[in-house]
Amino acid sequence: MVSFLQYLAANPFVLLFLVVGLAVWAGGFTIKGYGLGSVAGAIVVGAGISALAASFGVTFKLDDFAKSLFYYLFMYGVGLRVGPSFLNSLNADAFKYVTLAVISCGLALAIVVFGVRYLDLPTGTAGGILAGSNTMSAAIGSAEQAVTSGMVVPPAGGSAQQVSAMIALSYGITYIWGTVGIVLLCKYLPRWWGLDAKVEARKYEAEHGVSNADDPGLTAFQPYGTRAYLLENSGTAGETIRQFRARYPEYAILNVRRQDELLGADPELVLKLGDIVALGGAAENLTSNMGVIGPEVPGNRVLNIPIDQAEILVTQKDMIGRKLGELQTNDLAGQIQLTRLERAGHPQPIGRDVKLQRRDVLYVTGLRPAVDEAGKILGVIARHNTSTDLVTLSVGMILGFLIGAIQFPAFGASVGLGNAGGLLLSGIIVSSISSRLRYFGNTPNAARNILEDMGLIVFVAIVGVNAGAGLMSEITGDLALKILILGFLACTIPPIVVWIVGYHVFKMNAALLMGATAGARSHSGPAREAAKEADSNVPWLGFPVAYAVSGVLLTVGGYFAMVLAR
Repeated sequence: MVSFLQYLAANPFVLLFLVVGLAVWAGGFTIKGYGLGSVAGAIVVGAGISALAASFGVTFKLDDFAKSLFYYLFMYGVGLRVGPSFLNSLNADAFKYVTLAVISCGLALAIVVFGVRYLDLPTGTAGGILAGSNTMSAAIGSAEQAVTSGMVVPPAGGSAQQVSAMIALSYGITYIWGTVGIVLLCKYLPRWWGLDAKVEARKYEAEHGVSNADDPGLTAFQPYGTRAYLLENSGTAGETIRQFRARYPEYAILNVRRQDELLGADPELVLKLGDIVALGGAAENLTSNMGVIGPEVPGNRVLNIPIDQAEILVTQKDMIGRKLGELQTNDLAGQIQLTRLERAGHPQPIGRDVKLQRRDVLYVTGLRPAVDEAGKILGVIARHNTSTDLVTLSVGMILGFLIGAIQFPAFGASVGLGNAGGLLLSGIIVSSISSRLRYFGNTPNAARNILEDMGLIVFVAIVGVNAGAGLMSEITGDLALKILILGFLACTIPPIVVWIVGYHVFKMNAALLMGATAGARSHSGPAREAAKEADSNVPWLGFPVAYAVSGVLLTVGGYFAMVLAR
C-alpha cells in the first residue's frame, strides 16, 4: 500500500485522474434516486485518498496552477451557458423570477454569515456551507479566491491550506441535505399549503394553452399530418390558396396536383374543381370540416414533398417576446411543426402564451423550403458544427482576466470581481454577442460541457486532495454538528420564504412556482421532481430565469460569504 501511495505522490497526473475517475464512478451510485454526484464525489474521494496517504506518512500535493486553470475554464463555460437566460432576465416580464432568485440567494448568504459569526466557526466554513447547502459547487472556487486574493487572511497560526480544508469539509457535510432537502421542499410545499399540484398545473395549461404531451418515446400518435383530398366543393373552387387559409387558418395547403402537373403552393394559385390538394394540419383538424374540399384520395405524387428537420436559434429582434400563438397566422403555419423548445439547455412546454426569448432553440420538422424560411424569420438555423472558435475562446478568456483585474474600494480594502468573476462576466458578454452576430464565436454544447464538467470536477478533485491531509486534525463532533445545523437552515429557510412571497405576494400559480423555487436554488433536480409531482411540464416554465440569476449570484456568493464572515 505504501509503495502504491508513494507512486501516486510521484506521479500527480495519475493521482489526479484516478480521483476524477473514481469520483464519477462513485457519484453514479444512488439510493432511491439520490446520490453524491460526480462533483461532491470528487471532494469525498480526493480528501479520502489524501487522508489515507497521510496516515501512512505520504503527502499528496497537486499543482495550484492546474487547479486555477480548470476552475477558470469552468467559470467561462458557465458564463457561456447562463448568458442568454441571464440577459433575458433583465426585463419586466422576468421581474418575479429575478426577485425570487435574489431573495433565495441573499437569505442563504445572510443565514450563513450570521450563523458562522454567532457560532464562531473557523475561517473557511462560510464558503463551504453556502456551497454545500445550496448545492452550488462553483462557490467553492470563489471562496478559495477570497483567500488567494488576500481578502481573507488565515487566522494566526493557521495556513491557507487549513482554510481550504475547512471549505471542503463544510461543503461535504452540508451537501447531502442540500441536495435532498430542496427536492423534498419543491415536491411537498404545495401540499403543506393545501394545494394539488396536478390541479394547479391543469388550470395553468387551460389558461395559457400549454401542451402537456410528454415524450413517451416511439408512439403511433402523430400530432400533425398531411393528406390528399380531391376538390369537389364548388364553394372552395375559385379561391386562391391565400383566401382559403384566411377562412381556415388551421390548415396549410402544401401542394396542388392538376391532372399530371404539380403546381406547388403559391399563395396566389387559384384552386379548381378536380385538383388534388395536399393538406397539412393538426390531426384533430384534419378530421373536422370533412366537406370543405372533398373526399380523401390516395396522393402519392402530390404528397411527395421533401421534409426537413432543423434546430432554429431565435435571434431576430422582432421575434423576441412574441407569443407562439401569434405565429399561427403566419403563412408558414401548418407547413412546419414545432416539436421541442429549449431554453438555457432545459426543455420548455409548448403553449400559445409561451413567449420567445433570445437564444431559444426551436426544434422544427416540415417542408424544406418552409424550414429554411422559418430560419430567416426567427433567427438562424443552427447547423451542427463540431468545431470550436478557439480565437473567440482565447479573446473571451483574456477579456475575463482584464475585467477581473478591475478593483474598487469596499470593506476597507480594494476589491474586484477577481479572475473567476471576470471570466463569468466575460462568458455572458461573449454569448450575448454571438447571439446577435449569429456565426460569431461558435462553441458547441459538447465543447462547453467539457469546459464545465471537466473544469469543475478536476478543480474540486484537486481541492479535495490538497485538503485531505489536514481534515482529520480539523474535524470534531461538535464542529461537524454546528456545520450540519447551519447548513440545514441555509438550505431549508430560503425556499420556504420564496414560496411564501411567490404564492401570497406575486399570486403565482403553484405548479409554476414549484419550478421557480427550484430555479431560485439553481438546481434542475427539484424541477424534474416537481414536473413529476404535477404530472406536467408547467414547472419548467418557471425555472430558466431564476436558475440563471441564482447561478450567478450563488457562484460569486462564496467569495462574499468568506469576506463578510471574517
